[in-house]
Amino acid sequence: MDSNRLHELKAFDDTKTGVKGLVDKGVVKIPTLFHHPLDKFGKATNSNNTQHIIPIIDFANFGNDPKTRHEITSKIREACETWGFFQVVNHGIPLNVLEDMRNGVIRFFEQDVEVKKELYSRDPMRPFSYNSNFNLYSSSALNWRDTFVCSLAPNAPKPQDLPLVCRDELLEYGEYVTKLGMTLFELLSEALGLHPNHLKDMGCAKGILSLSHYYPACPEPELTMGTTKHSDSCFLTLLLQDDHIGGLQVFHQNKWIDIPPIPDALVVNVGDLLQLVTNDKFKSVEHKVLANIIGPRVSVACFFNADLNSFSNQYGPIKEFLSEDNPPKYKEITISEYVAYYNTKGIDGISALQHFRV
Repeated sequence: MDSNRLHELKAFDDTKTGVKGLVDKGVVKIPTLFHHPLDKFGKATNSNNTQHIIPIIDFANFGNDPKTRHEITSKIREACETWGFFQVVNHGIPLNVLEDMRNGVIRFFEQDVEVKKELYSRDPMRPFSYNSNFNLYSSSALNWRDTFVCSLAPNAPKPQDLPLVCRDELLEYGEYVTKLGMTLFELLSEALGLHPNHLKDMGCAKGILSLSHYYPACPEPELTMGTTKHSDSCFLTLLLQDDHIGGLQVFHQNKWIDIPPIPDALVVNVGDLLQLVTNDKFKSVEHKVLANIIGPRVSVACFFNADLNSFSNQYGPIKEFLSEDNPPKYKEITISEYVAYYNTKGIDGISALQHFRV
């Protein structure tokens, strides 16, 4: 990295005000640090085409009726094999809890700058931290967003470690998300033809890391990205989207497809590690977020993974899926190895899974 770029990055980092700080100053031309090359696949296709809308799965009554549960499991299997994404409605998290969580994110990022600066950090071991671009010093182009990070499991955060402006919302949302996540892992196991507790017993859902993103209005959205195209370095992601500003897109059949927001829905997607343990049966696919001129857009992503104590455990394709005709496609690796490689490589649009193929 040349010294001028490093100086610019450090100057931006040292403000501790992130992208929102640039907007608050009235920037009309975004810094070149945020300029992205044009995507060769161009704009998304028209989402009004019903063939190109990710599946929406209704969880109403699934716990009371075996037939409904079987239907839901079948839909999840198809979605994970073909899209790697689906949305869930009637998932058990009240609409007011979703709205409160979104509003809590907005309150955090729009609070007094001096209060917010106190929490600015790049230390991954802090129970709560806020910064802009986790890979600030390694990415080729910065994303137009700021983020706060909080670990929800295996241990729920202590209230005193969380900022007052979103403390109650994070704790309540965390409880609901943990419960829904356990249900999803049971259904995913069943969709794979395994015992409902199989994936949970492997430790796939022990750790939950929550990232709350704030995408300010961008004066030149065509030059940058909200989030660069990437796949997720976890087993499963549960995303609370903004309820009115779109921008999330998934790569499907060589096209970018819009995922329009549904106020009471949650977006679920397969992570790289679930693709690895299912030996490519379930797909972890690229997705991205466009910068927008309206702003602010907010979202809350919860990443389900092994807990830190299990990061040294070996994970490879599940033995039940392997045969002479279907040999393992990946080496056995530890989560630590995967995360280290993923973070070093950064989100550059190339799947980290490729590095671990047999």
